[in-house]
Amino acid sequence: MRCPCGLPADYDDCCGRFHRGAAAPTPELLMRSRYTAFAVGDSAYLAATWHPSTRPADVEATGRWLRLEVLSARGGLLDTEGVVHFRARSLDGVVEE
Repeated sequence: MRCPCGLPADYDDCCGRFHRGAAAPTPELLMRSRYTAFAVGDSAYLAATWHPSTRPADVEATGRWLRLEVLSARGGLLDTEGVVHFRARSLDGVVEE
């Protein structure tokens, strides 16, 4: 299966490896893996990667996600923080951060 995050790779080789326990090495890959968790219904991964200060009490991966666009990303392999500006489209609308 093609990875929902938009990179040209299969799910197992792309975001699937992060969902199985590998650490995402960059902020952009973390954000892509979280989008993919919503798309494939992996609520446990979302809860594990959501900062406790903003994580809802009940994390549920729902909705029909259609496409992810990464508009910009700052932060690389050696950075402890980063910023990703993205647009995610679903049947329910558009989320942009």
